[in-house]
Amino acid sequence: MNLLKVIPKDTGAIIPTRILQQTAFWAKFKNNTGWNPAPFDIFESDPVRPGYWIHQGDILILFRELQSGGVIAYAPYGPEMVPEQERQGAWLEELSEAIRDYLPEACFAIRFDLSWPSPWNEQHGATQQWYELPDTPIQEMRMNFGTRNWNLRKSPSNILPSNTVILPLEKDPAVMLGKMKPKTRYNIRLSQRKKISVRLSGEQDLDKWFYLYNQTVKRNRIAGEQKDYFQQVLLTDARDTISPAVIKLLLAETNGTPLAGMFLALSQSRATYLYGASASHHREMMAPYLLQWNAIQYAQQMGCTEYDLFGISSNPDPSNPMYGLYRFKTGFGGKVRHRLGCWDYPFRHDAYEHFRMIEILSPGFHQ
Repeated sequence: MNLLKVIPKDTGAIIPTRILQQTAFWAKFKNNTGWNPAPFDIFESDPVRPGYWIHQGDILILFRELQSGGVIAYAPYGPEMVPEQERQGAWLEELSEAIRDYLPEACFAIRFDLSWPSPWNEQHGATQQWYELPDTPIQEMRMNFGTRNWNLRKSPSNILPSNTVILPLEKDPAVMLGKMKPKTRYNIRLSQRKKISVRLSGEQDLDKWFYLYNQTVKRNRIAGEQKDYFQQVLLTDARDTISPAVIKLLLAETNGTPLAGMFLALSQSRATYLYGASASHHREMMAPYLLQWNAIQYAQQMGCTEYDLFGISSNPDPSNPMYGLYRFKTGFGGKVRHRLGCWDYPFRHDAYEHFRMIEILSPGFHQ
């Protein structure tokens, strides 16, 4: 007996949510960058009334054809609803099988990029550092507990950040400043003394943003996006839907020279620091600190109650390539959160294993 069923729906009817990547805005944006959006309403069978179904929310699925062949489906931070921990694997299995019939025949797997809290979220050592995750077989054993097919696989890499900092937005800026680390407050005030200015901008300053972004990509030796990608972020309009989002480009400058920039996304009660970049020169002016502080205040003024700093290392290990982001973002206060990350449900195992190997060997792969 199936305990879950899904019904396709229009993009414009995607339910409002604070999770940006599950909005109609994100569906439209990704549609403009090569993905096909497929939203579904999710229903659970009523345990009291046989034959009745209870609406549990919706999920945005994206799918696209790969150059290597086949189709991959992807749920960015979806679904939002969180089953009880002991049911999570069986629930995902039911959901995957329900969605399967609506995906292209060539689809070999669905990847859930889960924003659900990690079951190891509160495991800390004597130094209060978060323990690293158990080995993959142990994670998979836990996730597949209670499933029929034992088919859920931990992805070799997470796409969206699985570790982040969530900052509550207080009404009084002085309260937020008081909860920051002293070095962060000092750097904000230093940047103010250096006469750094921060302003809201838009598509007209995309070249300035991309100038900063290219420096950041080269400095950190990471794979980057093309300018058209960021243009689509700014130009995507979902105001004709019930789950739009507000996207703002902010720039920090000195005498008209850009020093730092960021894309800020507002979706219901949450603001998300979506993309950031900074110049390789004048780093002593601490422009990213003042830029972030201005973005936090703007989000609070726009009615948001929380701010997702969107991506850090799992713990403060100086050897981690993302340690600098951990130190920078945790300095603003807030609480570190660990998410479950990407989990795959293969439909065709040969094609999935081929895709998985290509993914691991790709230049942009990271564990």
